[in-house]
Amino acid sequence: MTGPAATAHPTGHDGVRLSKRVAALTGCSRADAERIIEGGWVRVAGRVVEEPQFRVRDEAIDIDPGATTMAPPPVTILLHKPPGFDAGTGEPVDIKGLGKGIRPALTLLSAASRAAGDRSGVALLNRHLTRQVLCTPLEVRASGLVVFSQDGRIVRKLTEEAAFVEQEFTVEVQGEVSAEALQRLQQGPPTGRPLPPVRASLSSTGDGSTRLRVAAKGLLPGHIARLCDHAGLRIVGMKRIRIGRVPLGALEIGQWRLLMPHERF
Repeated sequence: MTGPAATAHPTGHDGVRLSKRVAALTGCSRADAERIIEGGWVRVAGRVVEEPQFRVRDEAIDIDPGATTMAPPPVTILLHKPPGFDAGTGEPVDIKGLGKGIRPALTLLSAASRAAGDRSGVALLNRHLTRQVLCTPLEVRASGLVVFSQDGRIVRKLTEEAAFVEQEFTVEVQGEVSAEALQRLQQGPPTGRPLPPVRASLSSTGDGSTRLRVAAKGLLPGHIARLCDHAGLRIVGMKRIRIGRVPLGALEIGQWRLLMPHERF
């Protein structure tokens, strides 16, 4: 659907709704005009505007020749969550100057925090950052990979089928880890609610701490802490580095990127 660059004629002091002008320029319905605008196909005075209710007067309006009324496909966001942000557990933290509170990881998603290395080629729209479902809860004190998605297939895969999706963490604990402690970590506590079997290995040791790699299917927030407590290990830090077949990779802390079409959990 196309339309030439145009000048809006104001009706009254506040001008007219952008959707009304786009409908007039293209000959489409107001509803279709709103879809075109929300799809990021319209520029007002050279700037993309995604709000149909935006008021225009005499600004130049350009409609992309490739404009369509079809809704943009859903996107999936991979975030490197820093410690201190809530990702589905509802744990309050101390917020400087505000006392105890919850800082949702969702608030980290913005155009400014998008990774420069995002190779998806998808132009960011306002609707990409709305109606996102948190698929992979993570402890407030932990960092690492968190997935938000608008795609129902991915949401089901990571929630309803979570017991079959392996997660991998790096876990830093105090002191050295004996072979016995490592075995206890993998076996889990003999009583209480059973925990998923884990694979654990030593990654590095130094400066009074040991870094472990821990992988298991069906992990939930608190599982690794319970396993470490059973093994007599005190956690210093924890980072999720992989969910299924999708790694955290080089994604910087606090930044996010879109899941690529070829990537599968």
